Amino acid sequence: MRAEVSERTCRRIALVGPAAPFRGGIAQFTDTVAEGLRRRDWSVYMATFRRQYPKMLFPGTSQFDAGRPVAPDTHRLIDSIGPATWIAAARKIAEQRPAAALFQYWTPFFAPAYGAMARRLAARGVRVAAIVHNVYPHERRHGFVSPLAGYFLKQCGGLLALSDLVAADLQALGVDAPVHRAPHPVYGHFGDPIPRGEARRRLRIPEDAEVLLFFGFVRAYKGLRTLLRALPRVLARRPAARLVIAGEFYEDERAYRDLIASLGLEDAVLVRGEYIPESQVGLYFSAANLVAQPYDSATQSGVVQTAWHFERPVVTTDVGGLAEAVADGVSGYVTPPGDPEALADAIIRYFEEGREAAFAEGARRERERFSWGRLLDSLENMLD
Repeated sequence: MRAEVSERTCRRIALVGPAAPFRGGIAQFTDTVAEGLRRRDWSVYMATFRRQYPKMLFPGTSQFDAGRPVAPDTHRLIDSIGPATWIAAARKIAEQRPAAALFQYWTPFFAPAYGAMARRLAARGVRVAAIVHNVYPHERRHGFVSPLAGYFLKQCGGLLALSDLVAADLQALGVDAPVHRAPHPVYGHFGDPIPRGEARRRLRIPEDAEVLLFFGFVRAYKGLRTLLRALPRVLARRPAARLVIAGEFYEDERAYRDLIASLGLEDAVLVRGEYIPESQVGLYFSAANLVAQPYDSATQSGVVQTAWHFERPVVTTDVGGLAEAVADGVSGYVTPPGDPEALADAIIRYFEEGREAAFAEGARRERERFSWGRLLDSLENMLD
């Protein structure tokens, strides 16, 4: 492999996956990896999508964030359901003579495209590797999911898992390549924290409220129903508590609003059911006292890492890699999944015991632990 690489551009890499102008955490992750590699003197060729999801399969209002700048050398080549583009994209990537093609993998939906590209790249002598966010979808695991995942992942010469659970899933899948491990780093591209009072004024949140933040796309596995069912217990002890739901609904919003009404929570819940652009993310985290991530299932979450950037403690659940990211009793609390009472009791304890300052210090330490430098070191070691 070293001889092959020496004939190629040793510091040139092709990144394959969503990137600006696409929105969402994976695209943000890809762009941040690209920026970090460029700072380490890598030349980056970005191969992203023409069409990421067919409209009928995408639950949101738009797949794009017009406010996100498009990085240099970004090429929209891949139609997820257009096999001719897979072949053309592989050819374009191979023409760059990169040391490796590094794919962002998070769902088997893209495995046919990725697998076809990987096969053609390998045939042209390009090393194939992947950063693996998830091996399986959060919501369900159909019988065909493992073969789809294996079709692509078993072609990779190196795999970087973002949590211990993902690494275990890769091993169980039977991949032959070495599985490297680095935690999901802290996002820092949302700007600096702003004063809490200013953030709340801009968001029209009472300055004296005890604010819980649920942030990100609303999907069933993220446990928002558990959080809503916990809130009456919280309010009985902490009447100033307020829940802010900030994110676009990827399922029926009305069902959640009906649950809010049935629990008598209309005055305690603020719903911003829309995609939150990068320029406003800092407002929501700066306004919060505590970030709630009560997932029913997970591998890891970029929301937790965003909370660390803004020095906000997190209450989460003991699923996937979330408990790896949140030190229970130090930077937040870890509770059992699907348990509204345990979740409520943790939130009450946080406020009644005045843990915010101590947990914010814990969040600052977490921020140092989850650095992009650590992930980039692991990437370079994998590609060495």
